Amino acid sequence: MKHALIITTISGFVPQFEQEHLKILQNMGYQIHYASNFNNPHYGSDNHRLEGTGMICHQVNFVRSPFLVFQNLQAYRQLKKLFQAIPFDLVHCHTPMGGVLGRLAARSMPQIKVLYTAHGFHFFRGAPFRNWLLYYPVERWLAHITDGLITINQEDYLQAKRFHLRKGGKVYRVNGVGISLTASSKKDGVFLKERQNREGIRSTLGILPEEYVFLSIGELSRRKNHQIVIRALKRLAEKTDISFVRYFICGEGRERNALRKLIQKSRLEQQVILLGYQENVEVFLKAADCFILPSRQEGLPVALLEAMREGLPIIASKIRGSRELVEGEAVLVAADKKEQYADAMEKIIRMGRKRRKYSRLNDYSESYVTEQMKRIYRENLTDK
Repeated sequence: MKHALIITTISGFVPQFEQEHLKILQNMGYQIHYASNFNNPHYGSDNHRLEGTGMICHQVNFVRSPFLVFQNLQAYRQLKKLFQAIPFDLVHCHTPMGGVLGRLAARSMPQIKVLYTAHGFHFFRGAPFRNWLLYYPVERWLAHITDGLITINQEDYLQAKRFHLRKGGKVYRVNGVGISLTASSKKDGVFLKERQNREGIRSTLGILPEEYVFLSIGELSRRKNHQIVIRALKRLAEKTDISFVRYFICGEGRERNALRKLIQKSRLEQQVILLGYQENVEVFLKAADCFILPSRQEGLPVALLEAMREGLPIIASKIRGSRELVEGEAVLVAADKKEQYADAMEKIIRMGRKRRKYSRLNDYSESYVTEQMKRIYRENLTDK
């Protein structure tokens, strides 16, 4: 039996983003092992989506911060022990600390193929100088012990091409994690049925026909920057009536209390609804009139792709990843400018509720990305 190990810092990452790619390895005859912190599922409140996947799970006490030295040393030792117990042919790391510790633990084992998918480098055009000072040299050095460095946007790909990988190593570019294009597909002749579904969903969610719904999906964190939209709504309320506007946020995270206080301080309790983590975001995408992605940093945002699939008008911060997906087809604004968000929201409301088609969506389909990952796995494992 051949063995492949997937490493992520948080256990919800694989069922959220990587499940289809694991099937590639399973079809190649690999037993899949999963090392993560299962006490920190992050996407959802438990690990039920891992049931029935056929993976063997190994608890590793990962933490997300690189500055918690003792905890990171403990996780490193747990990985080393795991590598000594099981003869892995492949280690595929995801998430920043999973990528650091996984590659360090595997560096003395040249028989293991080591891949790392960078879901967005912390150093990028416009990033704070401290990010370049801390993360860039670390990633550049870790490339020397990496056989395959997989990037998901053009800016990161060009940056990674400057690194020196392990002998015979290669930098790859894949189009994110891929999304199904059929979940919200529209065919001629069924528009009325689609509309009835949407109206039924809105009614079930308590949304009145005249209400205009903005939607964001993402962790409640500083990086996702939901607070800027709340501040923009407050600014908009100071000059016009927004009683018919609602802003739904799907997500959970450490900024929940801070956001709740900001909502109360801004007197927007009727407008802004924190929905918590939602497994079936399709429902809210169908109910929404416009999607907002206010992030300060993204690699290639899945939530944005899902909004594109639904045909929603989009307002997004002008950052790497978002620019690559919707530049020229959406309203892009500065991530820290509430005035620009307020103006964009007012403009979108005036434009009405018309859906649209995005030209780049097909290049990010699940089937397209699966073929990209098949080529990468086969290229790195043909001699195994």
